[in-house]
Amino acid sequence: MAERDIPAGRQRPERASRRWTPELCVSVGVLGLAVVAAVAAPWVAPYSPTAITAHAFAPPSGAHLFGTDQLGRDIFSRVVYGARISLGTAGFAVVSSGLIGVTLGLLSGYFGGLLDALVMRAMDIVFAFPAILLAMGLVAIMGAGTDSGAIAIAVVGIPAFARLARAGMLVEREKPYVEAAKALGCSDLRIIFRAVLPNVTGPLLVQAGIGATLAVLLQASLSFLGLGPAPPAPSWGEMLSQSRVVLYQAPWYGIFPGVALTAVVLALNTIADGLQRFPRLGSGPTAGG
Repeated sequence: MAERDIPAGRQRPERASRRWTPELCVSVGVLGLAVVAAVAAPWVAPYSPTAITAHAFAPPSGAHLFGTDQLGRDIFSRVVYGARISLGTAGFAVVSSGLIGVTLGLLSGYFGGLLDALVMRAMDIVFAFPAILLAMGLVAIMGAGTDSGAIAIAVVGIPAFARLARAGMLVEREKPYVEAAKALGCSDLRIIFRAVLPNVTGPLLVQAGIGATLAVLLQASLSFLGLGPAPPAPSWGEMLSQSRVVLYQAPWYGIFPGVALTAVVLALNTIADGLQRFPRLGSGPTAGG
């Protein structure tokens, strides 16, 4: 039987099941667990992340699920609290870069001319630097720390949102509803943010998922290089950096933070890919437009 002969009520569940693949469901669950662990860290972690609770490099046991580090601190507790830094930084970076980038992209695409040229050339300059090098330079200027790292990662993410929003605006501004809004006397800002923005939100949400993946990786990279939160604050990247010198003596020190980082990055990336299967989210211009 052809698909057009199948009743609409039967088609919708089948299409929804194809969009909600097992990989996407598992990824949502993994990310949900990470968020819950980060929010409820004081109740999930059995110890303070900075407390010395046993001798150095104690192997995994009932008292210390992931073992202890070089100072005798519980690695499981530090991994749980490290999720706060990674996910908190990613959330701040995506929201900040999204707000700034989308605003700049919509305005430059709508008005065009000199404003468009200036904004896009500024975005091109930011794009010209590798993400990690630009983030390192900004952190070096502001000083190492959680806040400066989050700001640097947010700056790195602005161009992708700006170019994607501009590409959407270039398509939408030629449509009849924009002309109708102008004829009715609507202000430019009302047209941009009330009429056009809802029609380009889908691809921007997909970009938010991609940006969150990049933000988690950049935060871990900065911490690995010693440009993240100052010790003794727990950070996955810092734990991976410290574990290099004891890889054979205490392999669990690097394995568990590495697994946590990998799981969150894979979950975010799979969710970003999965969002593109949803009709209102997957369609739209690309960030390079």
